[in-house]
Amino acid sequence: MEKRVVVTGLGAVTPIGNNIETYWNNLLAGVCGIDFIKSFPTENLPTKIAGEIKDFDPVALGLDAPFVRKQDRFTLFGTIAAEEAIRMSGLKAAREGEEGGNIDPYRFGVYMGSGVGGFSNQYAESVKMHTDGARVISPTFITKMIVNIAGGNIAIRNNACGPNLTVVAACATSTNSIGEAFRAIKHGYADAIVAGGTEAPVIPLGVAAFANARALSRAEDPKYASLPFNANRGGFVMAEGAGAVVLEEYEHAKARGAQIFAEVVGYGHTCDAHHVTAPNPTGLTQAAALKQCLNEAAYTPEDVLHINAHGTGTALNDPAETRCFKLALGDEAYKAHINSTKSMTGHLLGAAGAIEAIATILAVKEGVVPPTINLDAADPECDLNYTPNKAEKVDLTLGLSNSLGFGGHNACIAFRKI
Repeated sequence: MEKRVVVTGLGAVTPIGNNIETYWNNLLAGVCGIDFIKSFPTENLPTKIAGEIKDFDPVALGLDAPFVRKQDRFTLFGTIAAEEAIRMSGLKAAREGEEGGNIDPYRFGVYMGSGVGGFSNQYAESVKMHTDGARVISPTFITKMIVNIAGGNIAIRNNACGPNLTVVAACATSTNSIGEAFRAIKHGYADAIVAGGTEAPVIPLGVAAFANARALSRAEDPKYASLPFNANRGGFVMAEGAGAVVLEEYEHAKARGAQIFAEVVGYGHTCDAHHVTAPNPTGLTQAAALKQCLNEAAYTPEDVLHINAHGTGTALNDPAETRCFKLALGDEAYKAHINSTKSMTGHLLGAAGAIEAIATILAVKEGVVPPTINLDAADPECDLNYTPNKAEKVDLTLGLSNSLGFGGHNACIAFRKI
């Protein structure tokens, strides 16, 4: 028998807040987390802006110093987000001889994805190898760099001995992570899974590579740079951070009196099979993922629908995504309350889907849609309700978080008010 799946914990490290409360309040207030890059010199780079994490002290945020020294930044982001979500959920997988557990460790899993993993360590150690040879390579290089290590460390720290999966699907990564965790619990393979994504790509190599691929905004004003669905848009703004949600089987959560934020009710994913970077311009393959998700969620036109769009602010993405909404929903697309939180956070690549899923969950729970800021110039091809500039109070019943990634990866996850 299929199980119901609910959300019982949330955690975030973002350019507009290093915890859920700050992140959510800043989303509603329309705070922009994009600024000039401060962590390294940018005079030789074509793009000088990003969504960097601010005031980041992992020890002050709860991690022990010896652990911090042995980790790449992406693992630190993911661990902090996951542990906030686990604390909020109240779950504890007790170790042998320890009291107070409320979940079987073998029924508690971790699905923490990343697009590039330990990018800064890959770069730094490669430079060392080139300049000084093999003898100077750090013995911790591999365990800082590999993409699955964030999920491994989260499991070790929280005694999560159940299913552990690392999804790598570019910018759809953490939406797929949450969707696959949903399926694992729905079909009985776990009682709870902490799922999401983490990314730390804001390094000189990352900025240069995306800029030279003509993907990044080269705006001179960082506060008017990430412009989803705006006729003035000129590319996405790279960002860093992590998001995590605790998904839990409904009866398990109810039996222990857990707080429930929303029910996970649908998941769909497809591939454009079109181009390595450009989305399918027709929107057909993206719409197929939305339709899968909507069908599983038992969507009807009576639902008051919110969509957190992928909304990168690129010339190709925004019109294609608008077409996909129209193909999936027909005329109902014009009634949907759509936004792009990337207008405030920038694009967290493999972590984007997770922080956007969190925003979707809270929008449905609280009945308010965060704005798409700086939406001051209408694009005729993007003619839906994108919640311009100001948060909107709406009694929502269903929320979708939509993600599209390089390689043509499309993923969508649905949350219903409970």
